[in-house]
Amino acid sequence: MHVRVIPFGVLKEWLGSAALTIELPAGATVRDLWSQLTHNSPTSVRPKPDLHGIAVGVNAEYAVANHVLNEGDEVALLPPVSGGAGPVEQAPDEPNAEPLVAVELTREPIDAQKIISTAKQGEDGAVVVFDGIVRNHSRGCRTLYLDYESYEEMAVRQMHELGRKARERFSIRQVAIIHRLGRLEIGESSILIVVASAHRGAAFEACRWLIDSIKQTVPIWKKETFADGVVWAPGEPFPAGLAIDAAEAKRDV
Repeated sequence: MHVRVIPFGVLKEWLGSAALTIELPAGATVRDLWSQLTHNSPTSVRPKPDLHGIAVGVNAEYAVANHVLNEGDEVALLPPVSGGAGPVEQAPDEPNAEPLVAVELTREPIDAQKIISTAKQGEDGAVVVFDGIVRNHSRGCRTLYLDYESYEEMAVRQMHELGRKARERFSIRQVAIIHRLGRLEIGESSILIVVASAHRGAAFEACRWLIDSIKQTVPIWKKETFADGVVWAPGEPFPAGLAIDAAEAKRDV
């Protein structure tokens, strides 16, 4: 059988391709695919990166190592994320109402004031905003600009699911999450999270939980261009249950 492999971030540079087709025997698993890739990777193109804490997506859903692959599957190789593909999504159970979870990926500048103003409703006592901004330095180096890329279909799904969970967990009314892709200059917004709620405490807690969760689980990566070089921003390993076990990765290498 054949599967389509799409690596992202530093894994794309390691494998030397934005996408490739791999032939596997029937019944092969994610672990088998990973083993084949790590043994046959073109190390002359780029040395192997740190393989700890990566994750795999199959047809835009996270998959464990023993997941059985099928003919035509799309397999995404996801390095730790360093952090929005479609229009704003509306809550499926309220087709004619204003969306209670709105997510978007965009390559245009984020209009923060418009989004914040739209979020305010009469029943809200607070609107809390996180506006992530491109700064002019990182790790002691002068930053020139950033480039963001994403596994877009999966990122939109994950952001929408996080917004849904935030509404349930913190009893907030509405969430909007907008993430920028492409090249961003110093001072531009990379992500905007807007949380509307009757109570300020819940809004603050939900906003903090959302940005922390997005940076752990939503497949968006950041390439930093400095005055003296270019690197993919390192991220935290994917949480347990999503990441391929580090021991497996080391064994296959």
